[in-house]
This record gives sequence, structure tokens and C-alpha cells, in this order.
Amino acid sequence: MTTEPPPLDIDRILDVLYRHEVEFLLVGGVAAIVYGARRPTTDLDCVTPRTEDNLNRLAAALRALNARLRVHGLTDDEAAALPTQLDAETLARMEISTWRTDAGDLDVLTDIPSRDGRRVRYAELVGRANSSRVHGVAVQVVALPDLIASKEWANRPKDRDALPELRQIASQGD
Repeated sequence: MTTEPPPLDIDRILDVLYRHEVEFLLVGGVAAIVYGARRPTTDLDCVTPRTEDNLNRLAAALRALNARLRVHGLTDDEAAALPTQLDAETLARMEISTWRTDAGDLDVLTDIPSRDGRRVRYAELVGRANSSRVHGVAVQVVALPDLIASKEWANRPKDRDALPELRQIASQGD
């Protein structure tokens, strides 16, 4: 049994991350929307550098958003009752952490896959990223070829469904 997440409030999540000076790179559905995709998304995905300072800032931002773990098979109340310490040390141990916040769902990733399945971390991705203003906040957005590659590797139905539109957007930029 699960509960419905609060509606995704991209403005609020980005504002809180910005105010806490969290370094991050938008990936996933919100990144696709920045490039012009029309597919809706229900969460915000980001890749972060794993420095202690950044993870401390991220933990503070997550606490400001009233974050609690999002765990498949548990209700929001059950997941919120889990004894999770929201700090840099905890975040450093998680390759992927999925959070339910008062502003919607937020996934924090260590990396994304390349076409060949190699794990690509923030330091490599940010060198190819694009700067954009999203809902009034200056952010770094994963490069479109990296976004497409990660969706190709993931190969989930929702990723396969998104690929034709993303490839079309990429071909218009050539």
C-alpha cells in the first residue's frame, strides 16, 4: 500500500536547493522538459557531487523540505517512521536515495549510466552540462546526449516511451 505524493512543486524544490547552495545537476524528466519534452514527470531527479560539504547542504535542504524516505510497499506514514538520520554520512552511503517531500518526490543519484552501462558521475557530467533557468533558478542540466544514453540503458517502458521525443529534440539541435 502506498500513498499519493504531494503534487510536484519544481519551483519550491529548486528554490530550497538553491537557497542551501546545493551543487546538483538536473537529470530525468525535469531535464527532458527543460529541453522541450512535453511528457509530464512526477518527480525531480538530480545527480550531486559527493563531497561532505555538499552532502551537508543537501541534507539541510532535504530537512527543509520535510523529506522522508520513499520506500516501495510502505505508506508515506510507515516510511516516515523509519529511523533515518538525514545527514551527510547517511547520504554518502546511498547510491540512489528516493525521498518524498512536502513539495513532491525527489530522487538523488550518485551517477547515471552511459550507453555502454558505465556509471557516469557528477564530475564528468557537469563538464558537458548546460546552464539554464528553470522556474527562475539558474541550474545545470545534464547534456541531452547523456540524458538520452541514460534512458536507453535504463530501458524501462517509460524511458522507451520518452526516447522518440528526446531524439527528435536532439536532431533539431544538429
